[in-house]
Amino acid sequence: MTESRTSADGGMSTSYGFRDVSEGEKQGLVNEVFHKVAKRYDIMNDVMSAGLHRVWKDGMVAALNPRKDASYRVLDVAGGTGDIAFRIVEASNRLAHATVLDINGSMLGVGAERAAKKKLSDNLTFVEANAEDLPFEANSFDAYTIAFGIRNVPHIDVALKEAYRVLKRGGRLLVLEFSEVEMPLLDKVYDQWSFKAIPQFGRMITGEAEPYQYLVESIRKFPNQQDFAAMIREAGFSRVTFTNYAGGIAALHSGWKL
Repeated sequence: MTESRTSADGGMSTSYGFRDVSEGEKQGLVNEVFHKVAKRYDIMNDVMSAGLHRVWKDGMVAALNPRKDASYRVLDVAGGTGDIAFRIVEASNRLAHATVLDINGSMLGVGAERAAKKKLSDNLTFVEANAEDLPFEANSFDAYTIAFGIRNVPHIDVALKEAYRVLKRGGRLLVLEFSEVEMPLLDKVYDQWSFKAIPQFGRMITGEAEPYQYLVESIRKFPNQQDFAAMIREAGFSRVTFTNYAGGIAALHSGWKL
């Protein structure tokens, strides 16, 4: 689980993969990872999920079932390249508006370029900001989505409280994240794939293995399904549920602001 600890020098530390770093250091290290992989982010997700992330993202948007309504507003956090936001806008018959928020400008640049090519720019706003301090008024959005991003936030509990704050009453939170494999044998196969194959594929694709090594380690440090569901409830959400994908390799978490 991502949590803060007191370091040997008396300061607060947190996990960066399997390594402890100061709380103030983590965000910069994570930013550097995503600056490095921004142009190949979708390839990265293909490698880490064997291509299944595309199916899981489609499932996330199907679960959201965005209204075909020009007043429908979605905040997609840590979604810089636009993958989820594009799907949401298209599922709404290009009527909904999605705000794509990311702390990493390189990722947002890729997303804005892709939106222009898809002729979706009128339905999208790109905002560079921190998930722990959202620059929006309370009760602003009908839905909050985040896919494969919340495990990189230094203070997950703060980000969840911010999600609750900016959602309208009746609004929905959906979090898609790599999780804990719950099928016997599959967990051992997945460990071998994660720690031995993924960093090497990363080196072949990007010339660097370190970003992939961090991302694999960050998955193992993330709370399991039950613990993360408890964090969502603690943030104030109701009717909290989760659905496992591929035996728990990923999970879709849902909560409502009621």
